[in-house]
Amino acid sequence: MSASEPGVRAAPPLLRYRLVLDADTVALDSIPFRVVRADDGIAFTSTTTPQITVRYRFVPGAFLTHVRGEVAAAPADSLRAGALLVDLPTGLRSQEADAVEDTRHLAYGYKLTQSGVKSVAFDKLDPTLVRTDSGPMTWVSTRNKYFLVALLAPPSPESAPFSALRMQGGTRVGKLAPVGYATAVQPLRGGRFALDLYAGPQSWEQLRAAGHELENVNPYGGWIPGVQPFATICMRVLLWIKQTLNVSYGWVLVIFGIAVRLLLWPLNQSAMRSSLKMQRLQPELQEVQKRYKSDPDKQREAIIKLYQQHGMSPLSPIMGCLPMLLPMPVLFALFFVFQNTIEFRGVPFLWLPDLSLKDPFYIMPIFMGISMFVLSWIGMRAAPPNPQTKMMSYMMPAVMTLVLLNFASGLNLYYAVQNIAALPQQWLLTRERMKAAGPAPAPPAPLRGRRAAT
Repeated sequence: MSASEPGVRAAPPLLRYRLVLDADTVALDSIPFRVVRADDGIAFTSTTTPQITVRYRFVPGAFLTHVRGEVAAAPADSLRAGALLVDLPTGLRSQEADAVEDTRHLAYGYKLTQSGVKSVAFDKLDPTLVRTDSGPMTWVSTRNKYFLVALLAPPSPESAPFSALRMQGGTRVGKLAPVGYATAVQPLRGGRFALDLYAGPQSWEQLRAAGHELENVNPYGGWIPGVQPFATICMRVLLWIKQTLNVSYGWVLVIFGIAVRLLLWPLNQSAMRSSLKMQRLQPELQEVQKRYKSDPDKQREAIIKLYQQHGMSPLSPIMGCLPMLLPMPVLFALFFVFQNTIEFRGVPFLWLPDLSLKDPFYIMPIFMGISMFVLSWIGMRAAPPNPQTKMMSYMMPAVMTLVLLNFASGLNLYYAVQNIAALPQQWLLTRERMKAAGPAPAPPAPLRGRRAAT
């Protein structure tokens, strides 16, 4: 059934073009065109005056289309040259099982020529106000969680950067904002305009090939500084492992988890040994704190002197916490990678149907929590009794299991693998601690006879 048959509503166009010429605004979907087809594209030429020609040339396998336009007899005066107005998509149809989550990711974005990428979520736009962000802009876009429509200004004499992006909110559905309105403005140059249209998945490789830093269209971490470059590094490493070893993304995460632990081995080793020294130093520290309880200055001087006597620094207590904190930046970056990267979407592994979604049987997050507890349990062996440490060893695995329970199963897979990869190092250091502590004192011999000898 075609959209032209009675009772069938035609789908709205992806983009709408308008030309501002002198005092007139011409909507290109309101005038007649004749069509000329070519092997690599198609050309539309208006039958009205002034004659307007728009050419599309398709790039095979790249989700990219070169769009070029020309207005015949356009004024050469830059003040009267006019502009192209492009109405961006008011939304993108969701193809995900969780359409609500997909809707929450709807946003407009743009890249300033002399600055970074800006993103404006649909739910941040006011339906009663028009927001205008000024350029020059290298590209403008509409995106949801995994897909994207972007217009790029190519570096050519007939192309100008986008000068502005006008945005406005649409009708709300409860707390969701499924609709937005945005218009990009591109000045004409000599009666010509040029742009490249990307309409496809947010595949890191495809976006990077399109140029103009389009791979940063979905800013990882939002307003949190430092996440974007770190997440980009993680993504590039994962793609490199995938291309080099030609294995599935499940095995890529396994290899990546082991590699992270191996790279952190020296730092982890130093941090764990610092923790061992701190445990041996605890009785003396407590004695110093008790002795100079009423004199904080002398207490501080005595503690620093004690550290120096044992070849340590005041930063040693912080170093002892590093084994737990070192993997966290990678885990945090991967959280945003799984939230926004299409490469893991729909990828199965073992019993997991989709690495980008939660484990339907909750096996992986529970296994991750167990591996975390085993790691802590080995680390507590032969350690001085500490109620707080013991409580944390039980609480942290439980808390992390609950936190990651409904997160991407691939994220749980990575965290579980790097916990298991850390077990040999934890075991070796625990043995080192047990040797340093020496053999446990033998229990007193039982008394024989009716009374003990004196």
